[in-house]
Amino acid sequence: MDKNGLTDIFFDLDHTLWDFDRNSLLALARVFSKHKINLEVKKFAAVYEPINEAYWKLFREEKLSKEQLRRGRLTDSFKQFEMRFSLRKIDAMADAYIDELPVDNHLFDGAIEILDYLREKYTLHIITNGFEEVQHIKLKNSGIHSYFKTITSSEEVGVKKPNPVIFRRALEKAHVEKEESLMIGDSFEADILGAEASGMKTLFYNYRQEKVPKGYQYIDNLLEIKKHL
Repeated sequence: MDKNGLTDIFFDLDHTLWDFDRNSLLALARVFSKHKINLEVKKFAAVYEPINEAYWKLFREEKLSKEQLRRGRLTDSFKQFEMRFSLRKIDAMADAYIDELPVDNHLFDGAIEILDYLREKYTLHIITNGFEEVQHIKLKNSGIHSYFKTITSSEEVGVKKPNPVIFRRALEKAHVEKEESLMIGDSFEADILGAEASGMKTLFYNYRQEKVPKGYQYIDNLLEIKKHL
């Protein structure tokens, strides 16, 4: 146990270790090529990313189904370019995107270095809202699966972060007390407030340069974790 009383570190995956936006752009390029979409991928991605974030927020709040998320984020993004497709076409592109997403597995700068550093001192875990069938593939294909003792997904538990139930389930799987645990993630709402409500310590990965409320520890890049742990 370290000076902070910590033994276990829990990470979010997408946008925290796994560079979702970079990998998503590459996946979209292949989907557009396969489905012959005549639109510049970078322009589409710039529109898609905030729409995707908004849809994920609704999904976390149980206001959307998985199917509505997959369909809606594409449909709404294409509408910005006055492009409309049949539901069958949208579903085909949505499925292709999920298949392509774990093909490229770029991690954020410093991810491997910080995981090597931390596993010498702590037991590491993942808590993710991402789709079950994709997250394990991402972890394996990016070469970081072996760093983590447990992986807890929202689909497995039946609720999503920030619901305290998913954090409690992750703690149970890890056989660790909340006071000995720290959550690191990029979503202040889902990762930080959710973990805090569960009694865990937190460290916010603020790579988007958001305004952080007073009293919360945060980092701007992964290697800054060394200053805290």
